[in-house]
Amino acid sequence: MSLYAPRAFASRDLAQLDALADRYDFASLVTVADGAPMVSHVPVLYQREGERIEVTGHLARPNPQSRHAGDALVMLHGPHAYVSPGWYPDKAEQARVPTWNYVVAHLGGRLELFDDEGALATHVAALAERHEARAGGDWRFDFDAPRERAQLRGIVGFRLRVERVDLKLKLNQNHPMANRHAVATRLDAGDAMSREVARLMYATLEM
Repeated sequence: MSLYAPRAFASRDLAQLDALADRYDFASLVTVADGAPMVSHVPVLYQREGERIEVTGHLARPNPQSRHAGDALVMLHGPHAYVSPGWYPDKAEQARVPTWNYVVAHLGGRLELFDDEGALATHVAALAERHEARAGGDWRFDFDAPRERAQLRGIVGFRLRVERVDLKLKLNQNHPMANRHAVATRLDAGDAMSREVARLMYATLEM
């Protein structure tokens, strides 16, 4: 499953991938069984050491994907925003049309499943610690609580050892600088998601 990414939008900068995974870690897990694709949407933990990347998560045990070891794809969906052709300074002479700016990553590799209590407990504890901190909560997984450990029987963990990274930043890089500045300025005056796209556009302008 490859990602269409023209040269202007493709990136091999793993630091950009790190930033995307840190901010947008609710992912889509795609597997194929008997010729049919299946997708689940799950929070994941992302780790990178050098060029070694690993993504972990878990699925409800009744979910058929909890039995789909093998080739898989994790998609990280970054910010996105509509771009009006009316924002381009050269809109008339170039007959500009509407488009969408966005950032996305496809991480492909081999999916491994695990369901031993210790590994699941460690994973759930790490996932909760990350998101409780973000939410201002204080819940922690209690390794010594039988009732909490019993809940682990309802899930199956997965680990994706990433073999292929496709990172796409579609941020008007194929346009003249005047257009890129104009779009970033308009998006910067929009909602939170649009402002996030504008921030990324400004970053590409500085490169």
